[in-house]
Amino acid sequence: MSHQQDYQQTAPGQPGQPPLAQPGYRGPTQPFPPQPTKAKKQLNVVGLIALVTAALGFIFACMPGALIAGWILLPIAFVLALVSLFLKDKPKGMGIAALILSIVGTIVGVVVFFAVVGSSIDNALGSGDTKVVAPSGDAGATDGAADPAAEAGTRGNPYPIGSVIESDDWRVVINSVTLAATDAVIAANSFNEPPTEGAQYILVNYSTTYIGDDPDGQMPAFVSIEYVTVDGTTVNGLDKLVVAPEPVDTTSTLYKDGTATGNEAIEVPTATAGQGVLAVRPGMLADKVFVAVQ
Repeated sequence: MSHQQDYQQTAPGQPGQPPLAQPGYRGPTQPFPPQPTKAKKQLNVVGLIALVTAALGFIFACMPGALIAGWILLPIAFVLALVSLFLKDKPKGMGIAALILSIVGTIVGVVVFFAVVGSSIDNALGSGDTKVVAPSGDAGATDGAADPAAEAGTRGNPYPIGSVIESDDWRVVINSVTLAATDAVIAANSFNEPPTEGAQYILVNYSTTYIGDDPDGQMPAFVSIEYVTVDGTTVNGLDKLVVAPEPVDTTSTLYKDGTATGNEAIEVPTATAGQGVLAVRPGMLADKVFVAVQ
């Protein structure tokens, strides 16, 4: 009985018994499922085009002579960059770079644009076409911009009252300057306010003649008369609006050889009223020259 039990325990093929070892047998194996391969993202062509366009636009925006090309390319790059960011299964790196570059390029373009405009205005205002003829008994004809050695027409050496100041379009003559004219200004109009404490009104009487060739004429408003204090501060009739007695008409159009004459009231410091100078610009694009107040 024990022998039979031993045989049953060791007999091959019985349930629960391992099979007989076979040469080369390694036991059952479980195959692993294949790993899914990650699909490689395709090139974002739109992003590449946007990046190239933004780079070109940035370069042109930095060049004063090619600003227009930059202004055209940068908005195009901005739109293409946005489109590239919404493309499915496409890399976004170039689109983001193009977006940033187009924005920065636009900012740079704005800065360059205003720098160019400012430089152009400065050059235009310094055109050097203002000529001055001093009254009889003073220095003769002088070009206030072409003869810097004489220093005539500067704050330190202003032209005398009565000098004839000319540009291509306007002839201006300061006829007289009346200091301490507060009473006359207050009496000229009931709405005129008294000057601030420590200040007074002066009256500048001048004539402006249009000598240009515009068939439609121009307004004397293009001529400016300002007062420069002894400490270098500029004031004019617009700083404190008052109606001067017999005011000059600056809004009516003058045609060739037409003249407007009148007064302009300016509030100036009382203590140094006679030490300042007048800054006269005979036309918007003409050089500024200085005239004494007494």
